[in-house]
Amino acid sequence: MRGHEVFLKSLAAHGVDRIFGNPGTTESPLLDSLADHPAMRYIVHLHEGVAVGAASYYARATGRTAVANLHVAPGLGNAIGMIYNAFKSQAPLIVTAGQQDTRMLRRDPILSHDLAAMAAPVTKWSTEVRHADEMDEVLRRAFKIANEPPYGPVFLSLPIDVMAQETRNGPQPPSRVFLPAQPDPRGIAVACELLLGAREPVIVVGDEVARTGAAAELIRLAERLGAAVWFEGIRGHSAFPARHPHARASLPFDAAAIRKTLGSADRVLLVGGAFFEEVWFTAGSPFPDGARVIQIEASVRPLGWNHSVDAGVVGPMEPTLQALELALAAGADAAWNSAAAARCAVLAEQKARETAAYQARVEKAWSRMPISMPRVMTEIQRAAPPNALIVEESITASVDFAAAFALDADERFLGARGGGIGQGLAGAIGASVGHPGRPVLCVSGDGSAMYSIQALWTAAHHRLPIVFVILANREYRVLKHNLDIYRQRFDAASDKPYPHMDLGGPPLGFVALAAGMGVPGVRVDQPEDLAGALAEAFADGGPRLVEIGIEGKR
Repeated sequence: MRGHEVFLKSLAAHGVDRIFGNPGTTESPLLDSLADHPAMRYIVHLHEGVAVGAASYYARATGRTAVANLHVAPGLGNAIGMIYNAFKSQAPLIVTAGQQDTRMLRRDPILSHDLAAMAAPVTKWSTEVRHADEMDEVLRRAFKIANEPPYGPVFLSLPIDVMAQETRNGPQPPSRVFLPAQPDPRGIAVACELLLGAREPVIVVGDEVARTGAAAELIRLAERLGAAVWFEGIRGHSAFPARHPHARASLPFDAAAIRKTLGSADRVLLVGGAFFEEVWFTAGSPFPDGARVIQIEASVRPLGWNHSVDAGVVGPMEPTLQALELALAAGADAAWNSAAAARCAVLAEQKARETAAYQARVEKAWSRMPISMPRVMTEIQRAAPPNALIVEESITASVDFAAAFALDADERFLGARGGGIGQGLAGAIGASVGHPGRPVLCVSGDGSAMYSIQALWTAAHHRLPIVFVILANREYRVLKHNLDIYRQRFDAASDKPYPHMDLGGPPLGFVALAAGMGVPGVRVDQPEDLAGALAEAFADGGPRLVEIGIEGKR
């Protein structure tokens, strides 16, 4: 076989049946051979970043390894930001790029560079295949590394001559690996002892709970403890039902604010996440004074990475959370159980007050012009089909999004983990490809949408049932918020305007942009027109765009 045949057959051996790509000349061996592999579907994109973003969300939406195919050094450079997002969101992803012929690389041919070095900082493993005889081994190892916790992207540079070389080495099947099924009982015992000494425990939950389907076990543990459940500042998944009485909000982005939010907690249980991702520096610990910290992770690396912990336990999420809850049930006395039940009652009362307060906010803002964010999110939530897969990158509108949707099921939600913008539109492509025929709702700000606007063409080209909702305030609103914070934190003058943060001159016209890429669209500026426009978009069954003129920063 030739190198490109081993490559494609190796993908098939590992369960891959589609490639997200933006091809070029050095990908000719791969493209030319696709006709001989009709089961391998190629999802074509107009920009490398969109291809990687779609592949990353496909992996996150399905749990399967995704493959993205790019073109040489500039193409890889275009995709680095999305590879970074995939790295931060722990998406099992294999990114490839065609490389120039190895026989002339020393002469620095056009578009060549050290591709493996370019990708190394944002991947778990980055290498170049030097001969077709290596192709089988490299692919097997790439799948292994991408799917070891913490999951993440790997990169393969594929020279055009290597892809055309002959080899006797056929594709290797994936390894059958059996990992420990239970956590260390000693760690569970220490964690249990610490929690039995709690007066005010809290839980901070990350994406790993959602990825591993351990939400039910976390619910039982939270109820056993009588603990509030807080979320990481940026979420890629919904790891705990928002309507549950113990569910709180997302934590802020600096240590002092996190510490203040956690209040008088004396035990902090961190479960399955990157604790903590900060935006602003503040001195001190994110934990309340005297609080003891317990952390549960699926792999060793995150344990105690940023902060020392009093007990760190490694194990699969479901059995580890279950073991801890059972240990607490066995070790708690009547007084402790009574105190936990009282905490549960207080949390339920607090949740009821917050729900009522948000409903009052919606009613107050219902007829406001421009259209208010509470009404926008309420109308979108009402219009979305119950089985819609939701891809959200609303940024400054995320608080209203979370309140309006109050998601209970993780399989409905994919958020923009990593912080690099432009993920929403690209991610909706991958989510839709991963769930054929299922309606997809993509909510994005206008600034974010322009980073991956080419995704609309792919949606039209592959006839994907996606409704793209663009929140158009014609500004980088988050930057204005952050500039206000900067001026306050660094004692800078605050009477200046917001420089280069408005998108109104000329105004972006998303309906026209969408039409140019084959996606019908409509702009809505009147509150009373919103429900009908959204209902019509979902009823169409194909890609549609709804641009909504919303209120900006005041």
